[in-house]
Amino acid sequence: MKILLDFLPILLFFVAYKMHGIYAGTAVLMGATVVQMAILYAIDKKLTTMHKATLALILVFGTLTLLLQDERFIKWKPTVLYAAMALALGVALWAFRKNFLKILLGSQLSLSDPVWNRLTVAWVGYCLFMAALNGYIAAYFSTDAWANFKLWGYVFPLAFILGQGIYVARHLRDDEPEVDPTPGEST
Repeated sequence: MKILLDFLPILLFFVAYKMHGIYAGTAVLMGATVVQMAILYAIDKKLTTMHKATLALILVFGTLTLLLQDERFIKWKPTVLYAAMALALGVALWAFRKNFLKILLGSQLSLSDPVWNRLTVAWVGYCLFMAALNGYIAAYFSTDAWANFKLWGYVFPLAFILGQGIYVARHLRDDEPEVDPTPGEST
């Protein structure tokens, strides 16, 4: 159910874009994301940091899109966001010795520091790949082709997240102490 909920805003964006254009699609994406977050909040009684960041980014950049009315801005903003994310993760890890993924997700996943570091490096690589790919599509293809790429290009994050899930599953630690009952002891 939650996976379907994750794809609903992008699907609604694509439908609105095809029927009414990029700006209507942007407005629909913003509204659908607000509704999506409200549903997630109703289910979980909280929003994760990632949900809050996603909502904020979509609302801020969606508003800029609607105000600026510039297709170049629309097509290039994912490249800038992916590159900024790669830069932030990389600088935090290698310059400041802070692991943002562990800070964001450490309460949900119990992993060793080397595993967190490998995940962060993988995210840096993924973000750089997506920045370059989006930049290429934005530079050499029409807005219509770019919008199609945004819909069908979801195969990349799905594959990446699936790979991350498989990797993480192998390295999850069980932090609960084992109870070793002593034979012959009564309660």
